[in-house]
Amino acid sequence: MKIRLLLALAGFAISFAVPTFAQQTNTPDPQIARQRDLRGDPNALGEINALGLKMDEAFNQNDAVALSALFTEDAVLVAPDGMFFGRQAIQKRYADTFQRWPITTSSGQGSCLNAIDNAIWSTGKWWTTRQGETGPKFESGFWSAIYVRDGDAWKIRLLTVSDAPRFIAYSP
Repeated sequence: MKIRLLLALAGFAISFAVPTFAQQTNTPDPQIARQRDLRGDPNALGEINALGLKMDEAFNQNDAVALSALFTEDAVLVAPDGMFFGRQAIQKRYADTFQRWPITTSSGQGSCLNAIDNAIWSTGKWWTTRQGETGPKFESGFWSAIYVRDGDAWKIRLLTVSDAPRFIAYSP
């Protein structure tokens, strides 16, 4: 009987304490406060757009060396055909891909650009035309990336690329 009374009193006391813990304050969470939308920041836009243009140029020239130079040494590429760890593995993956299916045109478009602490993350869509066995083949999909400062430049630390479902077509 004493245990039931003790449990009931403890439950009653906790029920008064929970609203106190659940109250929100006017002070934003520091982790969230450090995240910011960079779409209106001309410096961030200029630097990340320049990186995107270099990436498009490397794809259009089927240049695996130039493309992999845009990644950090410890970067990760997550693609439909696997995960590739480190700049050398990423370079080999792109060299093999360009050898099998040369790119004739390639482009991408970002849809958001956000900063968290000292990194930037972005998402978007891509489209490309490659030379297939039976002629040109159009492909499209989505990407997400995390960029970090590497010396004086922004570089890709993580790139995730996915193919769009075959029944969806995106135009540039």
